[in-house]
Amino acid sequence: MEREQDYVISVLGTGSYLPERVVTNKEIEARVPGASAEWIADRTAIVERRYAAPHEAASDLAVHAARAALDQAGLDADRIDFIIVATTTGDAPIPSTASLVQRALGAHRAACFDVNIACTGFVTALSIARAYVALDPTTKVLVIGTDVWTRFVDFDDRATSVLFGDGAGAAVVGSVPHAPGDPERGLLKVELVSRAEAHELISMPAGGSRRPASVETVADGDHLLSMQGRGVRDFVLDNVPGLITGLLKRCGYEPTDVRHFVPHQANGRLVAELAEVSGLERAETHLPLRHSGNIGSASVPVGLGCGSFGGTG
Repeated sequence: MEREQDYVISVLGTGSYLPERVVTNKEIEARVPGASAEWIADRTAIVERRYAAPHEAASDLAVHAARAALDQAGLDADRIDFIIVATTTGDAPIPSTASLVQRALGAHRAACFDVNIACTGFVTALSIARAYVALDPTTKVLVIGTDVWTRFVDFDDRATSVLFGDGAGAAVVGSVPHAPGDPERGLLKVELVSRAEAHELISMPAGGSRRPASVETVADGDHLLSMQGRGVRDFVLDNVPGLITGLLKRCGYEPTDVRHFVPHQANGRLVAELAEVSGLERAETHLPLRHSGNIGSASVPVGLGCGSFGGTG
């Protein structure tokens, strides 16, 4: 990690929120053709997921998680300098979901913006927060991942509809003292890579400026999530293990040194394969998706706070 001599950049507090409504595999079985409860559990490791209430949007979930993170960090909202919200299912195209969170929290001095990179959004937002704190160690950044994917899944598509839930997770990023000779800690390094040639693996074909929402796009379901499950699996296993190995090497570690692995919660079977191929079998792989499902950009911050479901924590 890049740092000055007397501080490191670290996560000061985390918080998570999952909606109250629990949707079991049995309920999904009754709604999705060809998806038995046993098949879902075996193929995904998911036993239940949470659905947002009709009145809840991405910003509402985000506010719950943010308040929990601020409480754990011991900070008032007016101490936050930046609010970065990672979401692909924001309340609306305009205004930013981050600005709605700012208003609800009363974080009036914060600069706010959204990051839309689907499941990698939180990690990208975390790296931006790290850069802000590196520029000024007094900076405090609230980073939130929030998604309400269940409003955008096609329940006639067994491959995707069984996976997704709704939720939010948050982290406060800032600096903490670090004396020379102390053990290394904090956010050590970040590796960000894009593969634009794979953009068709996960998409929502309509609803943007190229194909605005219309009667036809809605009737055809083109505003719903489309995902090539086998292609996504192959892409992850072909690309991610090498990135993990390279990142660990730059930090001076081997895969066997890792004690905890908190990956994006795409699918339990895929996560297990990724851990094995990456040499992380000895690490404790955290799987909150068993009770949350795939919650998009919220999955990593919920995993960081691992364990609190059905409320803030």
